[in-house]
Amino acid sequence: MTLNITKTILITGSTDGIGKLAALKLAEAGHQVYLHGRDADKLASVIAEVQAVATGAAVDNIDGFVADFSDLTDVLKMAADVNEKLPKLDVLINNAGIYTTASALTKDGLDVRFMVNYLAPYELTNALLPLLKQSDKARIVNLSSAAQASISYQALAGQTRLDDKDAYAQSKLALTMWSMALADTVASNDINDINVIAVNPGSLLNTKMVDEAYGQYWSSADKGANILTELAISDEFANDTGKYFDNDIKDGAHGDARGAFGRPHADALNQAAIAELEQQTQTVLQSIFA
Repeated sequence: MTLNITKTILITGSTDGIGKLAALKLAEAGHQVYLHGRDADKLASVIAEVQAVATGAAVDNIDGFVADFSDLTDVLKMAADVNEKLPKLDVLINNAGIYTTASALTKDGLDVRFMVNYLAPYELTNALLPLLKQSDKARIVNLSSAAQASISYQALAGQTRLDDKDAYAQSKLALTMWSMALADTVASNDINDINVIAVNPGSLLNTKMVDEAYGQYWSSADKGANILTELAISDEFANDTGKYFDNDIKDGAHGDARGAFGRPHADALNQAAIAELEQQTQTVLQSIFA
């Protein structure tokens, strides 16, 4: 069963892949969807596609924001634009992600996977918490992965280089660990009704990112888009927070059957490890904005 109330939803990295598919599904269901992309022309084209399928209140409430998530200054500018434009935000889906790239380092000398997959959503989400507080029942959905590996803090700080696989897996674990911490933080600060879920949308989905990385796929992109849509609006998940949804769990990564809540990497359940991540994250952010 899905909530009938129209939601205001922001999806990052939504000009392609499962982010775009989720945007189409949510707009078709009548929700107000705001997209994000780093290329203004491509974003405008996808906004037009989403507007074409939108129904109800969504018809006049489909728009987007441009930002390069490899640059935190751009991320914070986007956050300011979102705060200025929207009176509230019901759902934030941190979907933007990167695996392979010709330019592994950002202008700040950091691995682009750590920046786009972890630091950008970290900064964006914290900057948008005031908007999320305006919702009666807000949700934050963070895109994790089946690939999760213990974090090298030298790599996070740009002091050592990783290959694509390790950088991606470590950045996704960082996002997952922070998701667990964020759920605890908003609860302990009496910020009512902001639920946080990390999700592995499914392994080797049929998307551009997977094709570039592996050249093959196991499951349809719809499998990932469907779980994002459900986590965003279904009342089935209205009371779930601080959890990890593994969309591979029931079918061993093959096929399109929906998964279930499961256990992430052990570090995501280790309070000492999470505290160390937060400390190291703040050190890296201070070096960027110094």
